[in-house]
Amino acid sequence: MDTLGFNENELKILRKLDTPQKIQDFLEKISINLGKDGRDPCASPRRVLQKNRAHCVEGALFAAAALWLNGERPFLLDLQAVDHDLDHVVTLFRRHGLWGAISKTNHAVLRYREPIFRTVRELALSYFHEYFTNKGEKTLRSYSRPFNLLRFARPGWAISGKNLWYIAEALDESPHYQILPKTALADLRPADPIEIRAGKLVRWK
Repeated sequence: MDTLGFNENELKILRKLDTPQKIQDFLEKISINLGKDGRDPCASPRRVLQKNRAHCVEGALFAAAALWLNGERPFLLDLQAVDHDLDHVVTLFRRHGLWGAISKTNHAVLRYREPIFRTVRELALSYFHEYFTNKGEKTLRSYSRPFNLLRFARPGWAISGKNLWYIAEALDESPHYQILPKTALADLRPADPIEIRAGKLVRWK
């Protein structure tokens, strides 16, 4: 099996993360990468292990690498929002023909999804009502096809010392499906104040 270039100590950690639940538990324990050093990083899974922190894209790449090393296909899913909000990236997995998602986030929402969804669209739609701004505007607009990281098998992205924004950009530019027609936007109800309050709950300051 391809080791993706990881050394023995790294492989010892990653091979223990042999289920989506264990990968999610690992991501919950490491801190969020807030980019406080003034840079806009997109670290490789190796650097995530070294720094013990990750933001959503870094967490998704890490989870995909862990799945890959444990014999599963490494798929990402891009959730695209309106221009004045942020996108979110999760790692897809399947169990018994149903889709689930691993997610690294600092917030109480946009989190792990149990493998209960028959289609990727069903899974993407499960994030819609949690995806809103501080003013309550619901902003999720599209989702990508499952994005297979096997296309980046070489060179060694998983152990790179450089930022991996080229992968994030390829994901962003890949085919996406609209969640709702523009004619439906006027009928969207804003999130309730209690939802907005809950959405501001963060784990890492």
